[in-house]
Amino acid sequence: MMTIAKDLPYEEDGRGQYSIIVKTKNLLADLQTPVGIYLKVRDIYPESALLESSDYHGGENSYSFIGISPIARFRVDNDEITYTYPDNATKKEKLSDQEKLTDKFNAFIHQFDVQGENKTNINGFFGYTSYDAIRYFEAVDPRNNKLNNSDIPEFYYILYRFILVINHLKNELTIVENIVEGSVEKTSELEAILTNNNIASYNFETIGNEQTMITDEEHQEMIKKGIAHCKRGDVFQIVLSRCFTQKFAGDDFKVYRSLRSINPSPYLFYFDFGSFRIFGSSPETHCKITKGKAYIDPIAGTYFRTGDDEKDRILSEDLLKDEKENAEHVMLVDLARNDLSRNCHDVKVEFYKNVQFYSHVIHLVSRVSGIVNQDRNNISVFADTFPAGTLSGAPKVRAMQLIRDIEKQMRGVYGGCIGYIGFNGDLNQAITIRTFLSRNNILYYQAGGGIVSKSNPETEVMEVKNKLGALTKAVKAAVELKN
Repeated sequence: MMTIAKDLPYEEDGRGQYSIIVKTKNLLADLQTPVGIYLKVRDIYPESALLESSDYHGGENSYSFIGISPIARFRVDNDEITYTYPDNATKKEKLSDQEKLTDKFNAFIHQFDVQGENKTNINGFFGYTSYDAIRYFEAVDPRNNKLNNSDIPEFYYILYRFILVINHLKNELTIVENIVEGSVEKTSELEAILTNNNIASYNFETIGNEQTMITDEEHQEMIKKGIAHCKRGDVFQIVLSRCFTQKFAGDDFKVYRSLRSINPSPYLFYFDFGSFRIFGSSPETHCKITKGKAYIDPIAGTYFRTGDDEKDRILSEDLLKDEKENAEHVMLVDLARNDLSRNCHDVKVEFYKNVQFYSHVIHLVSRVSGIVNQDRNNISVFADTFPAGTLSGAPKVRAMQLIRDIEKQMRGVYGGCIGYIGFNGDLNQAITIRTFLSRNNILYYQAGGGIVSKSNPETEVMEVKNKLGALTKAVKAAVELKN
């Protein structure tokens, strides 16, 4: 039986308003891939979502998920919450200064009474929290009359009728169906689609050249301002970013397919929200909570790969000795410990400064964990760690205030989180870096670097371009992808 986490606050008159019976069916999946399945269902079931991991070797990351056919939504735009329910009823509500977004979301989750056997333990809401949602969690308003190119919801999570759970170790696919009271089971309809081998393919092409609203020289001036604030002691570190755009025609899913091949990462995702899509290959966990234990995996400290494995090995040893990169990493590990300590006990560092190799960069990675206090709920733990220190700086609030003043436009999805929040209280959120926003036939992609007092502006400009190397390669590769 799937039970809703008991520690979530709720409104008494709304609890269990919508009854959902969960039914599952297992299928052999040795001839199926997550991408192939997604291509089969996406035209028939619009607004589906695909979540993968490049690491299929261990049990923890050996699953992929596909969400199909939205039945409920929780969406926040400019202080207005829009609730969409399984009976197609909608409600809009203004969020006052005295109300918490986390409480509203918790109350919404509690309106669903979920019963039935589900051995996958995966059921709940899939979606994202944009960086600009910080104003709902901290006393920082990122807007400041800045340019907002993306114009997407700040907080958006969806409950799907079907969740396909693909176990790569067992070559097994489980269809999880959320059957709302009064509706009939439709697993057989979906199963028929999955056995169909017809897959529609569409071309992708770029229009014009890549664009950016600031020059390299202007970017360097931003970085110099960050360095000055560090030297004055306003912050120890600040993460300053830059956005690029590319116009296109055709199917942006081909960019995702190219990206997952060029830059395999622990978090691979493609979310179709109808009027826009978010997809990427993030290496970094923002916050993960499983059975009451919370994790943050800060990534800080970056060198760029050479294409020669032996040279990269030597570089990784140099990275571990680099004073500037290590100082940055230590600060952000301490910040992760502080963030978890707001709602957790037994906070500790599980591993420290592990060297990890990605397609274009070498990173230092640590893991901080803690046990969630019994009087706290998991969504509040997530909110109190948001945004990641690796995407803002330290001290976090002051860094975010300076980001608002220095950066030229609102960040939108960049630096936020994307992932899953379960009925059972578990959650898994990746930081939205190495990520595209696709809207109105324009791709938006962004990267930043951690600025400290010893930073070099020219080097930091190159770091941003190197971090985006996999994304720009994916765009070019998608043009050549014909199947």
